Amino acid sequence: QVGLVESGGGSVSAGGSLTLSCTASGHTYFPDYCMAWFRQSPGKGREAVAGIEMDGSTTYADSVEGRFTISRDNGKNTLTLFLHMNHSKPEDTGMYYCAADPGSWTCQGPFEHRPYTFWGQGTQVTVSS
Repeated sequence: QVGLVESGGGSVSAGGSLTLSCTASGHTYFPDYCMAWFRQSPGKGREAVAGIEMDGSTTYADSVEGRFTISRDNGKNTLTLFLHMNHSKPEDTGMYYCAADPGSWTCQGPFEHRPYTFWGQGTQVTVSS
């Protein structure tokens, strides 16, 4: 079983920065996992934010391209996923979730449509204008 725990959420003024973390743990080989950040705000559906592959390549939603950076730090039986949020906007407000999947088949295609097996509980980000 894999556990994902997000942290680092909080309140920030527009234009400010925030770094989210997601700690993954479990008896598994995390470098084989593809991972991603999603967010959801009240009244809106879940939105894909950024994805990172096993080889470290990244993909971003148009709404965050150039402002957010996703990265990963692989350990032996643990992994930390980061989301560096810069030049924040009020529309970045929402609950942010990390997601992970170990499948060589499922980690294909657009990252926003993959059937991620594991999800965290989320961390709240509020950007005030």
